[in-house]
Amino acid sequence: MAKPKKQPRPKAETPKGFRDYFGADVTERAAMLNAIAGVYHRYGFDALESSAVETVEALGKFLPDVDRPNDGVFAWQDEDEKWLALRYDLTAPLARVYAQHRNDLPTPYRRYAMGPVWRNEKPGPGRFRQFYQCDADTVGTASMAADAEICAMLADALEEVGIPRGDYVVRVNNRKVLNGIIDKVMDRAFAPDQQEGDPAVIERAMKVGQQRVYEITDDIMRTLDKFDKVGVEGVAELLTDGRKDASGAFIPGLKMPPVAVESLVKFLGAKADDNSQTVANLRNLVEDSPQGEEGVAELEQIADLLAAQGYGHDRIVIDPSVVRGLGYYTGPVFEAELTFEILDEKGRPRQFGSVAGGGRYDDLVARFTGQQVPAVGVSIGVDRLLAALREKGRIGGEAQGPVVVTVMDRDRMADYQAMVGELRQAGIRAEVYLGNPKNFGNQMKYADRRGSPVAIIEGGDEQARGVVQIKDLILGAQIAENATLEEWKERPSQYEVPRDQLVEKVRDILTGQS
Repeated sequence: MAKPKKQPRPKAETPKGFRDYFGADVTERAAMLNAIAGVYHRYGFDALESSAVETVEALGKFLPDVDRPNDGVFAWQDEDEKWLALRYDLTAPLARVYAQHRNDLPTPYRRYAMGPVWRNEKPGPGRFRQFYQCDADTVGTASMAADAEICAMLADALEEVGIPRGDYVVRVNNRKVLNGIIDKVMDRAFAPDQQEGDPAVIERAMKVGQQRVYEITDDIMRTLDKFDKVGVEGVAELLTDGRKDASGAFIPGLKMPPVAVESLVKFLGAKADDNSQTVANLRNLVEDSPQGEEGVAELEQIADLLAAQGYGHDRIVIDPSVVRGLGYYTGPVFEAELTFEILDEKGRPRQFGSVAGGGRYDDLVARFTGQQVPAVGVSIGVDRLLAALREKGRIGGEAQGPVVVTVMDRDRMADYQAMVGELRQAGIRAEVYLGNPKNFGNQMKYADRRGSPVAIIEGGDEQARGVVQIKDLILGAQIAENATLEEWKERPSQYEVPRDQLVEKVRDILTGQS
């Protein structure tokens, strides 16, 4: 009989595109989410926790057109042959939830949701297949007051988590204005007085040219979205003959006529020093475009509503260069950008960039109901925001561990558990050393590895005298590193106190450390 083949041990490795999060990372994220949730709650939004798994049909964006419909999502086929997938954002599940429960929900429905999302995309530096999002949406109203409220709430949330005024800006634009500009571009580029030659030939050429502009509208929008990276000159090159990127690779241009490029460049330059002047500039540019004029009017409403609440140009700005969600958003769009500089991997200064975005999407729920339901929302990239705070030194560093109660005699474990119980009841994070107590040095090494601020010591002698030794590990480390012997004597880092004063003295030490 053949000997059963031994199964190889599984390799201990994180799957590609995923990562593990330890103590401080998890704690910092939880604190940020709690802070943002507090702002959302203050604005009247209710929490919603939907399933991490949706049907591929409900997700909609990745409808199956092949046997394995997981282009962009992690999908599998259930036992009833229905395709399921991990959610790729928190908005598509909201559309399903609202359509399913709309008769039981208030209108408008304000909700916020926080949690991981998964995208089956190629991972890269800083790009993971699982990451956290933090969303807030209002469903069921077309009022621009909802859009203004989202922008104000986003600004408040950034300040709440530690991004001060002056280090961020919320930039607002409107998809209707963008579409109006495209209409104007076509009117100018293909006007009869711009053409020469046989009228019939001109008419056919104009129709072909206009059709091409419609076909490349999304490409035009993507090009405008690169304004912050390549500037006006770079955008003009990408709209016409193309340009070389930073790596030297050539990016083909869109071959648009010069008169069209001129109009688009004017649009990007419409931003002024105050929102009212920017609105006036945009109104001039979209004149005679009904859709464009409607978009400008909506931007003006948002700016006025924000100004009435004290949100000025220093926090929220109308910015024509904001282009988001091509084919997804139907009206106002916005993003939050951090304006401070950081150093890249080569030590070069650069701005941190966008950490949140959103807009109005009035067509999403209609996929389920057949009826258009207005909605507007924002999504904060939690991991990017955490990275920004770490770059500025506002979070991070060594996380403080628990107070460690050392064990001098394993037969007295009940006494040590009583100590740690008193500390926990007082709201102090604490634990008893559970390893081999024979080597006291190992207990101190453990406390050091845990980042413990304080160690409690009670041997037989201390117990007989009714006292405990309390060691300030933070001060002790500082003295050992920097102080002379005389300074060591003047600044003791270990205290002997009566047993009944244990909690009080530990609290005093922790307060001093903070």
